[in-house]
Amino acid sequence: MLDAFGKQNWWPADSSFEVIIGAILTQQTSWKNVEKAISSLKKEGGLNPEFLNYIELGRLEQLIKPSGFYKIKAQRLKNFLDYFLKEYNGKTEKMTEDNTIKIRKELLNINGIGKETADSTLLYALNKEIFVIDAYTKRIFFRLGIVDTNDYEKLRELFENSLKEKDHLNTINKFKEMHALIVELGKNYCKKDPICNNCPLFSSCKRKGVKNEYSWN
Repeated sequence: MLDAFGKQNWWPADSSFEVIIGAILTQQTSWKNVEKAISSLKKEGGLNPEFLNYIELGRLEQLIKPSGFYKIKAQRLKNFLDYFLKEYNGKTEKMTEDNTIKIRKELLNINGIGKETADSTLLYALNKEIFVIDAYTKRIFFRLGIVDTNDYEKLRELFENSLKEKDHLNTINKFKEMHALIVELGKNYCKKDPICNNCPLFSSCKRKGVKNEYSWN
C-alpha cells in the first residue's frame, strides 16, 4: 500500500487540539466536510478550547454544520470540552503526560465518544501506542482473509501485536501510517461495492468482488 499511495503523514492539523476536534467532527462524514467545519471555526475566533467552550451551543451548531449531524456533534464537542477543561485545564500537553488506559477510559465515558474517536485522539493527538480500528480496517482485512472477527478490541490487539516495534516513536509512526493507508485503500478501492481492478492488494485478496461487509453479519 505504501508503494501505491506513498506516505500519508496523517493527521492534517495545526495542533493536537485540532486533531481531537477533527476526530469528533469526522464521525459519519467525509474529511472534506470536516475541513469546511474546521475552517469556519478558525474564522469565527480561533480553534482553542476556551473559545469553543465560550460560544453558545446554537452558534457552534451553525459553524460546524458542513460536517453533518451538527446538533449532535456540537453537543459532543461541548461534552468533551467540559471534561478537557476540568481535568487538563485545556492543555493537551498535560493530557499527554497521563496514563493511556486512564485517558481512554475517561474518553469513553464522555457521551458521544466511542472507541474509534477515543483511539484516534490517543494515537494522533497524544502519540499513544494504540491502533485505530475503523470500518475500512474490518472490511479490508475480512476480504483479505486475515481476520475472522468483528470485535474491536480483538482486532486492535491483533494489529498492535503485529506492528509494534521496540522503539516507541517508530511504533507510533507505524501505527499512524498503516491506519492512514488502510483508509486510503478503503476510500479508493475496497468500498462497500469494491473496485477490485488496479487495487494494490488484488493478488492477495481472497474475496475479490465480494460486496458483503463481513461473513459474521
